[in-house]
Amino acid sequence: MTRRLKALADPARLRIVHILADSNRPVCVCDFVAPLGVSQPTVSHHLKVLTDAGILTREKHGTWAYYALADPSLANHLAALEPRPTR
Repeated sequence: MTRRLKALADPARLRIVHILADSNRPVCVCDFVAPLGVSQPTVSHHLKVLTDAGILTREKHGTWAYYALADPSLANHLAALEPRPTR
């Protein structure tokens, strides 16, 4: 649990998880570069951390790797952690 929470503590990695939660298909590593505003090697590093923590799955298709949430219910758990507006 600690490893997973530590992996999600980084804003870029949390953004990756949100992108995957909003997608209905695995996402190519190349599709994270623009939304994150970082280089492809940096994206690959973040994806490796999330995969090693058991948060993502990875599939190779030719020269590209595609990622998906290992547990799709994670999206619901993350939504519950989102800050709620105060009244």
